[in-house]
Amino acid sequence: MNEPFLFDSWESLLRIVIVGVAAYAALVLMLRVSGKRTLSKMNAFDLVVTVALGSTLATVLLDRDIPLADGVLALGLLVGLQFIITWGSVRSHRIRELVKSQPTALLVAGIFRDDAMRRQRVTREEVEAAIRQHGHSGLRSVDRVVLETDGSLSVIANHGRE
Repeated sequence: MNEPFLFDSWESLLRIVIVGVAAYAALVLMLRVSGKRTLSKMNAFDLVVTVALGSTLATVLLDRDIPLADGVLALGLLVGLQFIITWGSVRSHRIRELVKSQPTALLVAGIFRDDAMRRQRVTREEVEAAIRQHGHSGLRSVDRVVLETDGSLSVIANHGRE
């Protein structure tokens, strides 16, 4: 067993620092160029891209067999594909339906939509917690609760009953 346990070499550590700074700078630059949408609240598609970016960055940092240029190209490819898909989803209904889910009303006019809640795997307790977190005392003061595409719950007040 020749594998190092705690320390390999100063050269190894120096490589991680140099490659890490360069890859990180390249990733930040790519994210800035690709626009704010890349860093917005995440839906499932955005989460997959973010995890892939993190995995790629970690691999570039720790795998000596992957040159910096290859890693930067991989990061650029992921950011570029994410940009193309989001650009296309703004312009095409078909692409948007492919990569984005639709908001789902879970409570309407004080009535739980059990079928929608079951499909979205949300409990009444979670809806009630969201209502309280938004400063409402109960169902009577809420017109609807919507599960948004990023997984957050929006609570819309019923101004006629508050």
